[in-house]
Amino acid sequence: MLTTAEIIKKVRELEIKSKKLTRHLFTGEYHSAFKGRGMLFKEVREYQPGDDIRFIDWNVSARFNHPFSKVFEEERELSVMLLVDVSASSLFGTTHARKKDLITEVAAVMAFSAISNNDKVGVLFFSDVIEKFIPPKKGRDHVLYIVRELLTAQPKNKGTRIGHALQRLNNTVRQSSIVFLLSDFLDNDFEDGLKVAGKKHDVIGIKVYDKMDMQLPDAGLMEIEDAETGTRSWIDTGDYLVRQQYEAAFFNHTNYCKNIFVRAGCELLHIRTGEDYVKVLQKFFVGRNR
Repeated sequence: MLTTAEIIKKVRELEIKSKKLTRHLFTGEYHSAFKGRGMLFKEVREYQPGDDIRFIDWNVSARFNHPFSKVFEEERELSVMLLVDVSASSLFGTTHARKKDLITEVAAVMAFSAISNNDKVGVLFFSDVIEKFIPPKKGRDHVLYIVRELLTAQPKNKGTRIGHALQRLNNTVRQSSIVFLLSDFLDNDFEDGLKVAGKKHDVIGIKVYDKMDMQLPDAGLMEIEDAETGTRSWIDTGDYLVRQQYEAAFFNHTNYCKNIFVRAGCELLHIRTGEDYVKVLQKFFVGRNR
């Protein structure tokens, strides 16, 4: 449990780091990757070679006996929703940080990127229940509040129900939004909810995982516990076949998640604890701008 002083320090550190990344790396990419809801008329100006003739204002042109073009600007304001998995499995991590720490940092970067573009941002924390919902708003104070909640979240339940979180999103957030779903995706029943969300929102999944989610060490007989169910069992990690089956199960589930996102028309990113998530996000933003 963090003390008040530690929370304030971590919030400040996250703000500084997120703002630096947003200012130097993500501002242009974020703005270009996520388009506004449409175009708003701004003004008329004299026609210039290369202007689209469809936008000539014939009334103004007739009045001044000279062609004038309409100028439009993007209706930029967007809403960004962060769906944050706070289930017990997010507390696992063996390389530099826990999955929860990585989710918190990525969510903070997304939140600061949103407000730097004058977009609204909200959060839905979930386990196998909806733990907390913060409606989308603008402003630095609102984002700092979100970051504090990310750092101090104390979930009531341990399990994961992504479909339940998506259902709440679909029922609560009426405006079409950019949705970042941050989870380790240890769930097998969220396809229907994702399909519904994908039709209304721009959904990007961020699958956070640890190296030991994928590979077991060769460490002999070990007792393991499922963080979400409390189930304990013994496995022989010294057995090559056991390690191979464990790794195969990870990749089978990863492919399952990929296929669900593809069928829903959504995108899925993968970030490992200890990995430079900045490169993953930059590649995603740049890819969207092509």
